[in-house]
Amino acid sequence: MDLTGAQWRTSTRSGNNGGNCVEVADNLPGVVLVRDTKNRDGGTLAFPPTAWQAFVATVARHA
Repeated sequence: MDLTGAQWRTSTRSGNNGGNCVEVADNLPGVVLVRDTKNRDGGTLAFPPTAWQAFVATVARHA
């Protein structure tokens, strides 16, 4: 998968937590990408947008 066009962002809720956060790129068609901020070359997870939306909704309900 070509990730060159991915526009990565870190949640504004990450705050100052010592770099323990993830980055998300949701600008590519049909996929949401997630990677570790501290180890950007360590691998990328890819999710269908509907699965990512369900995950985010679940986290928001339990936050």
